[in-house]
Amino acid sequence: MVSEIQARVILSRVRQPDDWFGLDYGMNLYRGCQHQCIYCDSRSECYGIEDFARILVKANAIDLLRDELSRKRKKGTIGTGAMNDPYMPVEAEVRQTGRALELIDEFGFQTHIMTKSDLVLLDLELLESINRSFAAVSFTITTTDDSLAAKLEPGAPAPSARLKAMQTLSKHGITTGVVMMPILPFIEDTPDNIAGIVMQSARHQAQYIIPALGMTMRDRQRAWYFDRLDELFPGLRQKYEARYGDRYQCPVPNARRLEKLFSKLCAERRIPTRFPRYRGHAPEQGSLF
Repeated sequence: MVSEIQARVILSRVRQPDDWFGLDYGMNLYRGCQHQCIYCDSRSECYGIEDFARILVKANAIDLLRDELSRKRKKGTIGTGAMNDPYMPVEAEVRQTGRALELIDEFGFQTHIMTKSDLVLLDLELLESINRSFAAVSFTITTTDDSLAAKLEPGAPAPSARLKAMQTLSKHGITTGVVMMPILPFIEDTPDNIAGIVMQSARHQAQYIIPALGMTMRDRQRAWYFDRLDELFPGLRQKYEARYGDRYQCPVPNARRLEKLFSKLCAERRIPTRFPRYRGHAPEQGSLF
């Protein structure tokens, strides 16, 4: 179900320094998400989204964004994809993200998009234009097993499609890589899975991989996730309850061993494990003559 709402603001200031994703501003053009990932933190009560399957399009978002960008004194990197995916299926019809990128380009800002979708290629030319300053696209990949991903991220394109899209972006000079999070305990925390992500990322020209070996859980999100575990992985819920209880931070049990493996594989393939934050162009030195 898709309907419209009115927003009060579009851009939010990101607490600095943002060492994870290099953002100055955050932007959400929708509420809810069609990808319906079983682990999504945006279901938590603190975000106030009662029905996460109902997609709310912020109908006045583009007008608000134009006004807010025109009044910003500091140019910076605008991120999107934290609360929902900017390239879920409805984007192909509504084109909120595409129109927002046009404004980001017009006003000379930078962007970092986080997505699970190859629909980002709809805006390849726009990203190339923004990239005269800086444009980056990070693909969330927690497994390269398409069949497993179909259970965990039922509305999202397969990881194989994301990897191909990443390769296309890289070939066009766009900064692009992988967000390897969350890694779900007892499901994705195997050496084979971690190695598969690194090797496939390297093969598809990832320029970085940002890792987090574990997940977070709280209130309504936890209840939803546990219900999905009961459906998809019977008996696994009890392991979570025994190990994590009501804890928010839930690292995988073998985190240290997997961290060593991940670091070794990335080092061998010369893949950075931090996002290459935009630092601005160095000033040009004038000619003496």
